[in-house]
Amino acid sequence: MSEVPFRILPRLDERNRGFWTGGERGELCFLTCEDCGQRIHPPQPLCPACRSKSLTPRAVSGRGRVHTFTINHQPWMPGPELPFVVAIVEIVEDPTLRLTTNIVGCAPDDVRIGMPVRAVFEHHPDADGDVWLPLFEPDPEA
Repeated sequence: MSEVPFRILPRLDERNRGFWTGGERGELCFLTCEDCGQRIHPPQPLCPACRSKSLTPRAVSGRGRVHTFTINHQPWMPGPELPFVVAIVEIVEDPTLRLTTNIVGCAPDDVRIGMPVRAVFEHHPDADGDVWLPLFEPDPEA
């Protein structure tokens, strides 16, 4: 990607900062319950499994599989070059943990359900705090 496309950026707060800034270190991070180990996304104030407030951002491998996807051809606003892939990616450490994201680094027609992918990060400087958006590309090591 030569030019970073326009994106609507999230507002950083205490709960979500680890997720949106882990890409600075090349890490895909999710809140993880210190009491039961449940990974949580989107960020919440309590663990949905055990109701603990002991939540810490922890990195996962960044690897996943395409659960489902669509190819967008509609220019809704300035943004990624058309067409682009909007996908739901399941994380290998916990397939119930899923992200809605974009698949980059390959032609849209090459994306397949079950395709192994890995996280890459798109950096967006922002006055309220820089954001690294997690995107996914085909995993050449899979």
